[in-house]
Amino acid sequence: MSEEKKVQLSEAFYTQSDEEVLQKFDTTVEGLSDQEAKKRLESYGANALDEGKKKSIVVKFFEQFKDFMIIVLLFAAVISAVFSGDFVDSIIILLVVILNAIFGVIQEAKAEQAIEALKEMSSPNANIRRDGHVITVKSDELVPGDIVLLEAGDVVPADLRLLEAASLKIEEAALTGESVPVEKEATVLEGTSDDIGIGDRINMAYSNSNVTYGRGIGVVVGTGMNTEVGKIAGMLANEKETETPLKQNLNQLGKMLTIAILVIAAVMFVVGMMNGRTWIDMLLTSISLAVAAIPEGLPAIVTIILALGTQKMAKKNAIVRKLPAVETLGSTDIICSDKTGTLTLNQMTVEALYTDNEVKPATDAVAMDNMALKIMNYTNDTKIAQDGSLIGDPTETALVQYGLDHDFNVTEKVAAEPRVAEIPFDSDRKLMTTVHQLADGTFLVAVKGAPDELLKRCKEVLLNGQTPAMDDKQRQEILTTNTKLAKQALRVLGMAYKIVDAVPAEMDSDLVEKDLVFAGLVGMIDPERKEAAEAVKVAKEAGIRPIMITGDHRDTAEAIAARLGIIKEGDDDAVITGAELNELSDEAFAKVVENYSVYARVSPEHKVRIVKAWQQEGKVVAMTGDGVNDAPALKAADIGIGMGITGTEVSKGASDMVLADDNFSTIIVAVEEGRKVFSNIQKTIQYLLSANLGEVLTLFIATMLAWDTLLPVHLLWINLVTDTFPAIALGVEPAERDVMSHAPRGKKSNFFSGGVLSSVIYQGITQGALTLIVYKMAIEFPAHTAANMPNLSATALYDLQHGDALTMAFATLGLIQLFHAFNVKSIYQSIFKVGLFRNKSFNWAILVSFLLLAATILIPGFNDLFSVTSLDAYQWAIVAGTSFAIIPIVEIVKFVQRRMGKS
Repeated sequence: MSEEKKVQLSEAFYTQSDEEVLQKFDTTVEGLSDQEAKKRLESYGANALDEGKKKSIVVKFFEQFKDFMIIVLLFAAVISAVFSGDFVDSIIILLVVILNAIFGVIQEAKAEQAIEALKEMSSPNANIRRDGHVITVKSDELVPGDIVLLEAGDVVPADLRLLEAASLKIEEAALTGESVPVEKEATVLEGTSDDIGIGDRINMAYSNSNVTYGRGIGVVVGTGMNTEVGKIAGMLANEKETETPLKQNLNQLGKMLTIAILVIAAVMFVVGMMNGRTWIDMLLTSISLAVAAIPEGLPAIVTIILALGTQKMAKKNAIVRKLPAVETLGSTDIICSDKTGTLTLNQMTVEALYTDNEVKPATDAVAMDNMALKIMNYTNDTKIAQDGSLIGDPTETALVQYGLDHDFNVTEKVAAEPRVAEIPFDSDRKLMTTVHQLADGTFLVAVKGAPDELLKRCKEVLLNGQTPAMDDKQRQEILTTNTKLAKQALRVLGMAYKIVDAVPAEMDSDLVEKDLVFAGLVGMIDPERKEAAEAVKVAKEAGIRPIMITGDHRDTAEAIAARLGIIKEGDDDAVITGAELNELSDEAFAKVVENYSVYARVSPEHKVRIVKAWQQEGKVVAMTGDGVNDAPALKAADIGIGMGITGTEVSKGASDMVLADDNFSTIIVAVEEGRKVFSNIQKTIQYLLSANLGEVLTLFIATMLAWDTLLPVHLLWINLVTDTFPAIALGVEPAERDVMSHAPRGKKSNFFSGGVLSSVIYQGITQGALTLIVYKMAIEFPAHTAANMPNLSATALYDLQHGDALTMAFATLGLIQLFHAFNVKSIYQSIFKVGLFRNKSFNWAILVSFLLLAATILIPGFNDLFSVTSLDAYQWAIVAGTSFAIIPIVEIVKFVQRRMGKS
């Protein structure tokens, strides 16, 4: 094929005849020549997926430094080192930033492996015709125009337009989301790509789908990135990562802090210069203020809190691949869930049996001689492996499993009444027949198939052991039951039989499958998970809206959604199909997206549209899925949730979190953990910022009043010791009791929502005021020191008094933060109701922090390093009493707030 004749592989070949397709690819049913195949391989490229650009570990590491707060911290570290000559602050800041970057790289090292996973799914070999001979080649050597032979057990190696299909069934769940294998036909379809969704293209076989039954022959019409799987890979590579609410909030917080710091520092600088201080002195003072104001440990502390959250979630079968996903779950408004394998078991199961004019649930006992039970097991090609697992078409394995559940040993039964002839299933007549030799020398003709087709061939009906002639009333009864079962989203099969004296000489359908006795109907479904309905209920109570998205037909989707409680029974207005969605523009869809809770017969593009439509409404969207077709939507969502057991490597690679047990209810457990994590991060931020505000106000007001209170080393020690340990411990606080009883906080909320900002302000002011009061007391009342040391000169007494005042201010500011840590266990609830000592990690953190703080004052030599003095009992009493005052002050404010309804 010349370059000029290169076929556009995106054409709708399913609407073209065999001859048209073969002519377009300049090929025949005998296949291409080796020489022509080599030319096309050069022209079209290998039948493989593009790997995409890979980021090195170094690049990923430096990308961690894009965060606004990180940039500010690095800038402060450089300025501090250059102008102060003290490298301690700078080194500590750099260590914290590097630690945070390493955490990020470790968690996200595998974030872009989805394309590689897609590549690994490719079939290693394919049976094709070349030069009229059947040969086996590697699938990446396939080219458009090749003739591929398919049989049960094969993985389809490329996109094919089928030329022949003999009882061919292909399982496409990973691509379309449809749980039942699709019956394929070599026919021509009428319509356009908008009318004929991927799940309805019965004359196509798509790359990486599985042949479960029959055989077929097809011509390759798409390879590599031009296959349907390739298109998904392209979407996956081009889909931008959604910035999580956590990251957005941290960036906003960094910007707010920076602006506030710059304003305060500028005011300090100007006022200090006006008071006669040198510019270098004021610059160093401003840097000290920056050190006090910026919670340099916050990124690392948040990372640690998230990491601890991932450990807890892992124990509950939720494996987090990206740290921010822990918190994002807590803000989720919408959970868009794939049906097959997520809300359902992805395993066909018998739901009901209709015999003797009665519908019985599958759990009811059934007699061993029940003819319907025998037929469904006899007309069945399922194989039982040595480990007891069933191999075969999911519909047929469901029937055998039903028999095994009712002690019907099909192996023993068929051994006693062996199959001696058969007419295989045919998609035209929709029936399958097997003939079995009975002990008395007669033969059982067992027929299974579509009820409407089967009834046409029945003249009698089996009722309580009798076989009366089938009249119109009985026929209508069976058809009505069939319709009823179908409306419940059950896949219905009919069973019939007859006894003959000899094996038919010719196994012809018209001769064998006639004059049958109707034995019963069996209804099957891919059932919902037992725990899924309860999980949906809990989600709704938590203000989260579950949305079901599936490739299954509308009736099936609606029935399952109603059984799960996603929609009310009969609420078909809440259901929309992919074809109907195609008729809506993005603008029109955005206006009506809230009307729909169920999407049926959808494609991967639809899933992404649905996710983005909800995001445009300002909602935080989680998307669950297990198939290749889910990957783009998983990546586009605020949080993608993959399935660990049934999920493909592609869906896992595109996910932020993977459920180890494929249990929908695990998502709700993870949501609760996510809400707890956000609440704890809020507590941490409230604690850190109120403490830092206290430090800033202490330094700012003291500078304005020309008081020499705190040195940069004091602020740094307080930040590292009294801030860090309690802040981390607050991250593992138990969840408050009402965490799942209120609506999601939504995308517009931030770390300052819910009363945090006002708490930070008044609590920070209180801490700063109490610290300055202690300093002023120590300066204004020197009588105590003078009485204890009467021989000191006035100058020495002043130096000592100033040293004591500085030490008391330092001790008060540190100790007040430790007492205040108890206050932030809850924004509005009393600490006595929340529980003072429930969190053992917190109690140890407070103790360790206190010892480290006290060590700087009490240990001789160590206090010289920090320019502090030893305090006597009287001074310690003032420090302790004033510091403890933060608890009753905050308790009083909380009490007033609760009385005002802020709880």
